[in-house]
Amino acid sequence: MNPQAPGKVRIIAGSWRNSRLDVVDLPGLRPTPERVRETLFNWLQPRLPGARCLDLFAGSGALGFEAASRGAGHVLLVERDASLVQRLNAAKTRLRAEQVDVVQADALHWLQMPQPPFDIVFIDPPFAHNLWPQVLPALLPMLANDARIHVESPLATPYPVPARWLALREGHTRDMRHVLYAAGVASPATLGSGEGQVDPKNE
Repeated sequence: MNPQAPGKVRIIAGSWRNSRLDVVDLPGLRPTPERVRETLFNWLQPRLPGARCLDLFAGSGALGFEAASRGAGHVLLVERDASLVQRLNAAKTRLRAEQVDVVQADALHWLQMPQPPFDIVFIDPPFAHNLWPQVLPALLPMLANDARIHVESPLATPYPVPARWLALREGHTRDMRHVLYAAGVASPATLGSGEGQVDPKNE
């Protein structure tokens, strides 16, 4: 369990800067560390205004609410656990987050249903269940052209990366790795200036 749980995580920037989100002590709940979130949203900031975002294993909602706080047009939080869904809805009400929707669903079942395309997707599943080989291919039909996908995983757990996904940025902590991918990219030459280099980084 991450040392932040139980307790609070902080929204770092944007409209709800310094607002707190509840974190409860549940198996598999591992909020993305604040330094990783800060790095990630620095990478994503040019793409956030108006973007459609999916936080597939929402947990505390730290990634999804951060995206909404920084100008995302719509954020969908998908979470299976009923107690977490209740807290996510409470946070949505408290923040008056009209651009955020919360869905209670098992991620693998939800991925089987048609969805509008997403511009940015956050994938941070419970590490013990090794869901990456199932989840990443299932995402493909719901990705917008040139979408960005952020994937968190244990350092020692490789996973198959879909064809035409290019790793743009990469970082790690002592026990996890996080990678930002661009979908539908044949080569770095098709990217914007400065995007096509992996940036290994200790957090």
